Amino acid sequence: MKSINRRYDSQRIHFNESTMRRLFSLFSLSYGQKLFLLATVPLILAVAAIAVLVANQSRQLAEREIKALEIQLIEAKKAELKNYISIARTAFVNIYGRAAPDDEEAKLVVTQILSSMIYGQDGYFFVFDYEGNNLVSPRQTYLIGKNWTGLTDLNDTPITDDLIRIAREGGGYHTYDWPKPSSLETARIVTYVVGLQDWRWAIGTGVFIDDVLETVASSRAEVEARVQRTSVYILAITVAALVLVFMSGMVITIRERRLADAKLKELTQRVFDAQEEERGRVARELHDGISQLLVGVRYALDSARRRLLAGDQRGSDMLDKGIEHLSGAIQEVRRISRDLRPGVLDDLGLGPALKALTDDFATRTGIEVDFHTVVFRNRLDQDAKIALYRIAQEALTNIERHAGATKVTIDVRGHKKGATLRIADDGKGLGPDKPTQPGSGLGLRNMQERVEQLEGTLRIFSSRSGTVIVADVPLSHMLQPEELSSDNRKASA
Repeated sequence: MKSINRRYDSQRIHFNESTMRRLFSLFSLSYGQKLFLLATVPLILAVAAIAVLVANQSRQLAEREIKALEIQLIEAKKAELKNYISIARTAFVNIYGRAAPDDEEAKLVVTQILSSMIYGQDGYFFVFDYEGNNLVSPRQTYLIGKNWTGLTDLNDTPITDDLIRIAREGGGYHTYDWPKPSSLETARIVTYVVGLQDWRWAIGTGVFIDDVLETVASSRAEVEARVQRTSVYILAITVAALVLVFMSGMVITIRERRLADAKLKELTQRVFDAQEEERGRVARELHDGISQLLVGVRYALDSARRRLLAGDQRGSDMLDKGIEHLSGAIQEVRRISRDLRPGVLDDLGLGPALKALTDDFATRTGIEVDFHTVVFRNRLDQDAKIALYRIAQEALTNIERHAGATKVTIDVRGHKKGATLRIADDGKGLGPDKPTQPGSGLGLRNMQERVEQLEGTLRIFSSRSGTVIVADVPLSHMLQPEELSSDNRKASA
């Protein structure tokens, strides 16, 4: 049972790990996807912000215009109500002016006049006395003769009491919800009421403004539709821009990939060329140097064997000559090994390795070499030491083969920005057919690539009086100084 549980636990752990790996693989993005997100996310955010800003500004501007339109239409309705009241007052002003406060006959005549003055589909005049009794309501006769004190609309807005209060104060407007006589549907109405103070009457008329509200609502709907259309246009433009960015990214990616493939092929070919050149050099040195020395050793040993068998005492001389040739072969093997990978570079540092390289170069070619270096306060890392040594080696090889120089000066030192290797000769220069740009020849390309791997710089100055090569290594390839004894202080470079 325990083994089954352990197997189940291990399977569950394996399942969880595989699930996590799948999730990480889903969320891991390629370099191209990261570039696409870097280009599109700010664009999407900017477009979204612009869309929200445009929508808000459009709504605010439209709302101000709609509000002004609503106020203008309602004011026109109010002016119309004032005109209706003026017409009604003109109709009964003579009767009211001659009547006493308790003249019931005159009051009856006025109520008859107002009851007959109806207009439009829902227009009429109404009268309340100051006690709240309705006296005139030709389109809604069920109101007549009843007291409506405390009457309110569906929104609890006082109707009768406010109309009477406004009439007592001389006249004014009041807005509330009221059933339309034509359809009995509740709608918004604006009324204008005035007071006949001698008779203690409130006379008024009203106009329904549902048409105004419908116009305002229609305008708001039109604005909202316009905002939505604008948002759709912005979205379409954004999608088109994203497609354009994506297609451009695809084109650039394909182009860059082709260029990278071409550069990779070129670099691979250069590596092959460098390998073949190095193999050819080693093969030539083995054939021209060690092979001839070993042939000489074999001849000397064979001659010594024959002479010793013949009892000739000169056989020992031939043995000595063979030993001498063998020593030369050993020295040649050491030289080739040193050229391939100098052990002194690992054991003592860059300064002694370059000193050994220049001494061997001067001995082999007869060209005077002036070598200068100082003790490095900081130590170079392994990559920097190898790169600077190979640059010096490549430069000396080019000088030996092409420069025709009689003197070479090499200076290597550290400073507060890193390290610098300077190689100068008094040869004929690179010539017009060999430009001084790094990378124009195979040797110069090798130098340039080594320096670029160190994030450094390579400068070449050439004229008829000679060539100067300056390689700079940044401070990032300098190690912290170590406490060195007096015996090995020279190895710090």
